[in-house]
Amino acid sequence: MTLADLDAVIHAPKRLAIMSVLASSTSSDFGFLREHLSISDSDLSKQMSALQQAGYVSATKSRGRGGVTSYSISRKGSAAYRRHVAALREIVGESSAAQRI
Repeated sequence: MTLADLDAVIHAPKRLAIMSVLASSTSSDFGFLREHLSISDSDLSKQMSALQQAGYVSATKSRGRGGVTSYSISRKGSAAYRRHVAALREIVGESSAAQRI
């Protein structure tokens, strides 16, 4: 792993937090993500658009009045997230030296 293994799309703190939630769940809806991350609707929409454009998440919209948008991580997104986390761990150095900090 090297710095090149860091993913610029995922590295942004809000998107990293979103990917962390989605990696540990089947899907999460817009309202849950907004509340969990304590961000505005417009900010979450912007972050989700970036992740969708990269092919890292997919959105499903329920029909009818008061429809809900749910997001799930894609296979591509899951692989990118795992690579990114592994690169962060290597950079931080999950060694005894890093643990003494």
